[in-house]
Amino acid sequence: MAKAPKEAVEVTELMVALFHEHKRAFSALAKEHALTPQQMATLWNLAPGQGLAMSALAELLMCDASNVTGIVDKLEARGLTQRGQAEDRRVKVLTLTPQGETLRAELRTRMLEPPPYILALAREEQRTLRDILRRAVAASRSDEDE
Repeated sequence: MAKAPKEAVEVTELMVALFHEHKRAFSALAKEHALTPQQMATLWNLAPGQGLAMSALAELLMCDASNVTGIVDKLEARGLTQRGQAEDRRVKVLTLTPQGETLRAELRTRMLEPPPYILALAREEQRTLRDILRRAVAASRSDEDE
């Protein structure tokens, strides 16, 4: 494998630093709502009005299905999610309750507020960064398809 250009390594290092900053904010917001980061990630990944198979949720959370059961148990106890069955009765599907949809919307609104380090960039820099990130995300998705 060819050695990566110095600039690419630096970009990766900077992205990791921003990822950790974002993760801190994500965890703090979860704590503010008496959620674990995994519970908040579960709410984040559930689309209102749509079910998600527990196995698919385990993949999204990058954890074992047995861990998802404990996460979902706690969310159900708070009235934020409910389990049901898919057409294939062996598959458990998770959906948001109305209370869960409300909390999810609040969490997403808060997490998608641009942080100070983005707001410190000029509008043109924000557009440029957005365009670059769009291309990087598109490239990462095309790699998954291969």
